[in-house]
Amino acid sequence: MTVKNILITNDDGINSRGIRAMVDALSQVADIYVCAPDGQRSAFSHGITTGESIHIEEVPYDNATMAFQTSGTPADCVKIGVRLLRARGINIDMVYSGINQGSNLGTDTLYSGTVGAAMEGNVCGVPAVAVSVGSHEAENFEYAKRLAVDTFNAAADKIPANMVLNINVPDIPEEEIAGVKYTVLGDREYDELFPAEDAAKSELDYKYSGVPLIYSDLPDTLDVVAAQKGYATITPLQRDLTYYGKVEEIKNWGIDD
Repeated sequence: MTVKNILITNDDGINSRGIRAMVDALSQVADIYVCAPDGQRSAFSHGITTGESIHIEEVPYDNATMAFQTSGTPADCVKIGVRLLRARGINIDMVYSGINQGSNLGTDTLYSGTVGAAMEGNVCGVPAVAVSVGSHEAENFEYAKRLAVDTFNAAADKIPANMVLNINVPDIPEEEIAGVKYTVLGDREYDELFPAEDAAKSELDYKYSGVPLIYSDLPDTLDVVAAQKGYATITPLQRDLTYYGKVEEIKNWGIDD
């Protein structure tokens, strides 16, 4: 497959530093189309908008052939972007989601709008890559940009349309990164803080926050462990959640007796 057209989206919003870095990097190797939320949509997972209209506006965008901002979710942006461009005679060959500010490791992938958007690429029959840098105040995008381009050059014709490559890069200078690890998902656990903002009220407001746990005595084949050791990680994901090893067993549980 000769990849010509890449659709880029994110969950931080169309004007974030990360998506502009991604567009800048990939515009050197393909024709770039952008369809991204008009504002912050982090932690929207694979949610889509139902029951209300999604506003879409074409906007100018440096280094992109065409760009749209939408009122929808990250997954909406991919679903709409692929179809809108197809209607204009433009077939999208790959979806890139990011560069996200904040890592998407381990079980956090279940919540991630970045990964959700990439998975929607798969739903649309398009191979996809999600790229994240490990800080919500990320300053170091160069290594993530290089990995995005290197992935395109090495694997654009190898990534099947039912797989997402999930790339995470530490937010440290390129020369300090320990290397690249090819990993599986680990458990992304937090010292969770979920305090009531005013516990004296009869109606309580809660605000979620938490600090990632630091792991010891676990292998760096897990993405969360490799990342804390300063490695960039690449993990292949799939959207099929079936627990195949249990299909035969559950037939004997007597559910339908």
